[in-house]
This record gives sequence, structure tokens and C-alpha cells, in this order.
Amino acid sequence: MFIDKIRIHVKAGSGGNGVVSFRREKYIAKGGPDGGDGGNGGNIVFRIDEGSNTLLAFRYKRKFVAENGGDGAGSKFHGANGADTVILVPRGTLIRDAETNKIIHDMSGDEDFILCRGGRGGWGNRHFATPTRQVPRFAKSGLPGEEREIILELKMIADVGLAGLPSAGKSSLLAALSSARPKIAEYHFTTLEPSLGVVSTGGESGFVMADIPGLIEGASEGAGLGHAFLRHIERCRMLVQVVDISGREGRAPADDFDTICAELEKFSPTLASLPRLVAANKADLLVNGEEEFHLLPELSEECAELEKRAAARGYEVVYISAAQKLGLKTLVDKIAAMLRGLPPVTVYETEITPEDEADDLPSAENVTITRAPDASFHVEGAWIDALLGRVNFDDRESIMYFERCLTKYGIIDRLREAGCEEGDEVYIGDLSFDFVD
Repeated sequence: MFIDKIRIHVKAGSGGNGVVSFRREKYIAKGGPDGGDGGNGGNIVFRIDEGSNTLLAFRYKRKFVAENGGDGAGSKFHGANGADTVILVPRGTLIRDAETNKIIHDMSGDEDFILCRGGRGGWGNRHFATPTRQVPRFAKSGLPGEEREIILELKMIADVGLAGLPSAGKSSLLAALSSARPKIAEYHFTTLEPSLGVVSTGGESGFVMADIPGLIEGASEGAGLGHAFLRHIERCRMLVQVVDISGREGRAPADDFDTICAELEKFSPTLASLPRLVAANKADLLVNGEEEFHLLPELSEECAELEKRAAARGYEVVYISAAQKLGLKTLVDKIAAMLRGLPPVTVYETEITPEDEADDLPSAENVTITRAPDASFHVEGAWIDALLGRVNFDDRESIMYFERCLTKYGIIDRLREAGCEEGDEVYIGDLSFDFVD
């Protein structure tokens, strides 16, 4: 079974809790607070699995949860950090937000991607000791890990995509040009899942070619296999449209050409606008009684009409026989020449903005601001906890996003209303800073 789109739930681990503890040793009086911090929760990490080309592994497992951080302990012992949960996906998998369908990340590179960050561990009571509060009897709980519903969508990465009607010879062409072995038979819809093959152009150079199940007229309305697999050639740099010119199906090659052009345009104008070659397949059947295949057979009226319609769209027609492996070198040379002038394979940029992330936060109205006996200000609430879980304080842009959120959602104004002045100490979660007005 081939699965190329699936919805899953992921949750990073929560941070461990800080503890309240005081040093108690013989001959040491008033040892003071020594509560350790909680460990950080594990992250949800996506990684490329080079040996996979389907999302079948997610058919029966749809929920992934990372390990929580361990609680702190006395003697300033830090809780253990939670282990990351690594999710393996095929190269070319798009990670989309399930609610908005926006692209979060394109798994096309070699780097791991952290989708959900684990919650930070809470501070032990030793962090809250001050000259006026020498016996703090409280600690901070760990922050919850990030959690979200996502859609995994596989778009195979190939330089060249094959498109055509069923039994046009796409699988035969891929098998003739590469070491791929797709199913080939004398009936329609032999290909039920996309296939990839590497085509050599000499030496160590070559290109990747993708074959998808055949399209028929009305595919945009769900006829045949519909448009379900066209996403796998959306990344391609160019298309090779395979047309059966033998006439054995009882159709005119030019009409077959127009049918596929129309279905590609209905699916995606961008896909339909890709540079294209037309591979006129099964041309050996046009040579009456001749043993040798001629690369330029005498054109029938049907072939002349095909060339006319292809030329009107700016496409060149190349005559081949995939079954007899004739004319293939000419086709490969023309593909390679076109690829040299085309941009690299498409890599999708993220469509998620920091503002989108902020919109997913709980309501900021329930944030509480209190003034402690030592004159410090404490900002607490689910909104603050969720915001802190999304900020990487080792990254400057992430810190700037944190500051913008505090201003945008009125936390800075509420601190001023509570009497916070420049130089006062402010605690937000386990973060402390001097207020600057």
C-alpha cells in the first residue's frame, strides 16, 4: 500500500518541576535553599529516512509524544532532560499545519528539524533566595511542551516527471532508462504508485525521473485515479509527456496530448507551465514491415497533427520506442540539455509567521501580575507558559519575537499599571530581568 498524505498528533515533553529543599548537614547551620531545577522536556524531531519512499509507517501510529524532563532534587541536583522523539520521514515530505494547511517545513535537506520544543524545566527554590527572602518555600513547575496537529504530505523529489494516459508507456520508458523496475503489463492502471529512477547521462552525472499513475479525461473530477498522485511531480524541473502514437487504443495522438494538457492545467497552472518535451512512444509500430527502426519515420496525418499542436504550445516532439529501446539516447540528450538551463528542484519555504504562532497561544487576558514582598514583579499564566515554550533564548530573533509579544498583548503596559518602574526586577516564568521603560 502506498500512503503519501496522513494526519498525526505530536507533543513535546513537559519540563520537570523544580523542588523546594534546604541544605541539612551536620555542623553546617542555616545551609540555605538548595532545590535543584527540573530537566527540560524532549523535543519532537523530524529526520530524513533515505530508505523510505512512503508514509506507510504512520498508518497505525498517529500519535508521537516525547519524554518529560525529570524533577529536580535536593543538593542542587538537576533533573534529567527528557529524550527527544525522532520521527523518520521520506525525503520530500512537507509538514503542514492541520488547521491552516500552511507549510511549516519542507524535509528536503539533510538537517534535522525540531517541530515541537520540549518545555523548560522549572527552577528550584535556590534561585529565589534574596537578601530579604532567605528561606523561599516555593519553586517553579516545568513548562508544558509544544503540541500540535500536523499533516505529512509526500512530494517526491525528481528532476523530470512523466505524464500521460494509462498504457502510454511511461513505466516502460522509466524501466528502459534506469534501473527502476515498475510493474509493466498490457492493461490500464498498471502503475498504482509513483516510482523513481536515476537516468545516467555519462560518467557520474544524471537526473532523477518520476513516473506516476496515468491520467484520464475527467481526472480533476475524480475519474480513474484522479489527481491524487500529481503532487509527486509538482517539484519537477520539467515534464516529459508520453503519448502513444501507435493508434492501438483507437484514439488520435493529438487528442491524447490535449487531454493531458487540460488535466494538468486543472490541477495546477504552475505544474502545467513547466518546460516540457513530448515523447511520441511506440513509434516502431509505425514502420510497416521494416526490421530497422527509423528515428524519423514517415509521418502519418495523426503524427503531423500532434507536432502541430505541440509546436503551438512550444513543445518539441521526440519519436521513441521504449519497448525496443530505440530513440532513447536522443530523448535523454535533449532532457539533459534542457535541465542544464533550468533552476534546481523546488524547495518550499515555510508559510508560518511568528504572528501565526502567537495566534495559537492561550488568551493573554488571564495573565496575572503580582508584586512580591521583595518588590519584584511576577508575571504568571498559561499564556506566558506557552510563550516561553516557543522562545529560544539563545537566538536573537527569537528573543525579539518574545519582546514583541509582550508589547503586542499588553503585558508591558500592565506592568507599568502595576507600578513597575525602570530597574525593578521582573520574573516571567523562570526568566528574570530588570525592567527597562
